[in-house]
Amino acid sequence: MKLAFVYAGQGSQKVGMGRDFYDRYPEYRAVLDNAGLDFDLKALSFEGPIEELSQTRYTQPCMAAFAVGVTDLLYARGIRPCAAAGLSLGEYSALYAAGVLDRKTVLKTLAFRGRAMEQAAQGLECGMTAVLSLDRDKLQMACDQASELGVVQICNYNCPGQLVISGEKAAVDRAGELAKELGAKRCMPLRVSGPFHTRLMKPAGDALADYFKTILFHPMALPVYFNCKGGPMEAGDAIPALLEKQVQSSVYWEDTVRRMEADGIDTILEIGPGKTLTSFVKKTAPGIQTYHIDTADDFEAVAEQLKGAAQ
Repeated sequence: MKLAFVYAGQGSQKVGMGRDFYDRYPEYRAVLDNAGLDFDLKALSFEGPIEELSQTRYTQPCMAAFAVGVTDLLYARGIRPCAAAGLSLGEYSALYAAGVLDRKTVLKTLAFRGRAMEQAAQGLECGMTAVLSLDRDKLQMACDQASELGVVQICNYNCPGQLVISGEKAAVDRAGELAKELGAKRCMPLRVSGPFHTRLMKPAGDALADYFKTILFHPMALPVYFNCKGGPMEAGDAIPALLEKQVQSSVYWEDTVRRMEADGIDTILEIGPGKTLTSFVKKTAPGIQTYHIDTADDFEAVAEQLKGAAQ
């Protein structure tokens, strides 16, 4: 078995996430009780309200705390991956799994990242739309044509038949209309608080570049597949530069899964509320065995099934 951990991104958060882990496992309690942030991460994760939990500045560290706690539990059971990846903010949890960032650094960095992304979005009328059943080239054509109305880019390459565009609302709306004319089966506007993973996030990227100078990046203990590359690091790449680029460029998740499959990974475990990444994997590489951990019961079942999967 070649096992990879993948970590969920923004949009998967839900009120109550992690409560059952907190009640059952001291290792998980240690993560939340010692988060060291300027808000009550535990209360917000367990009690909400969802409107506050869904604010980017809070979503990101709360999701990371869940991911870090579950990763610690898996490692304690001797279950370790041969590679890791995460969707957007989940990439930071993948770096935790790889030993690059320690626990407190992950949480504080994502709290900073969330604030920086909110600040970059202030004053912008933004939009985001999921586009179904249209190939990349045709959707890029639609974005190119609509760009006369403002910034619009393909921000997520999720899986075959599912792409997401983001940017300034007028341009996004026009690109959606053009996409339908080019054959898209459906265009679904999404609730979003900013034009994430577009060049409009450059101020957030610049802020992160400065912030990264203040933290320590440890050597990588296992490969991480990066969103902006759709694969692992190459010669000349630097993790801070990849993370700076990630916040303002497309997430190549379909490419990531295909590269994992090509590299021989045959089992993927999604860590985080919901099964969004699991569904993307099944649509992209149906031959890969998938598992997910959302609840403490999920964890116990998966730990039993993957017993001995240490790398």
